[in-house]
Amino acid sequence: MEIKRIYRQKLPAVRFIGIRYGDSDRVNGNFGAKWAEAFESGLFDKIEASAGKNEFFEDSGATIGLMRYRDGEPFQYWIGMFTKSDTDIPEGLDHVDFSASDIGVVWVYGNEACGELYGREDVICPRLADHGMEMITDDNGAFWFFERYQCPRFTTPDEFGNVIVDTCYFIRRDKPDNAN
Repeated sequence: MEIKRIYRQKLPAVRFIGIRYGDSDRVNGNFGAKWAEAFESGLFDKIEASAGKNEFFEDSGATIGLMRYRDGEPFQYWIGMFTKSDTDIPEGLDHVDFSASDIGVVWVYGNEACGELYGREDVICPRLADHGMEMITDDNGAFWFFERYQCPRFTTPDEFGNVIVDTCYFIRRDKPDNAN
């Protein structure tokens, strides 16, 4: 596992549309089986049909594994996509709305099959702090973070069989978009 890039990204207000899971939905400790179900069921096609042209910020067309963590509460894992904030929610799906935000993005490079990409908070969180990025909680004290599976850096392995997953945390905002 190697960190390839760390940067701040500004997100507009977004609506995450997808399916929510919890720890009891894990198979062999992860949500890989739920991802297979998502692709088989056409989940992303449903979201894209509702969202229309979904290219409104850098990497906005990526599939997302969204996570919510608060000590003492059930862990949430969502599979879906970010869409424009006014996107209609397809039947059978759920959503989470986020106001305009800053995220700290870390490109984690490694071999997915060898388990090098996921659960690397022990490395990622200190690196964000080293870059002056402070992770924040929502109004209820929960941390939201996500893995962004962007084509082609995640979907096309290099000559060593490695890919890049973007691991992103909501962080304290830099200067607001409309500030001087």
